[in-house]
Amino acid sequence: MTMTNRRILSAIGDLFTTFGSAVAASRAVEASRRPRADDLRKLGMDPAVFNRIGRF
Repeated sequence: MTMTNRRILSAIGDLFTTFGSAVAASRAVEASRRPRADDLRKLGMDPAVFNRIGRF
């Protein structure tokens, strides 16, 4: 029972971390700033590739 609770709480924590990174990255882009590399990695994006994206 304890392992199940830990897995559920871990999954919820991961969800909040991912959501927080998504919000931080989107706010940075909206402000014409580069998102933090750590936030991009948490979202599954390569920061080096993201930095090569030009403005449209």
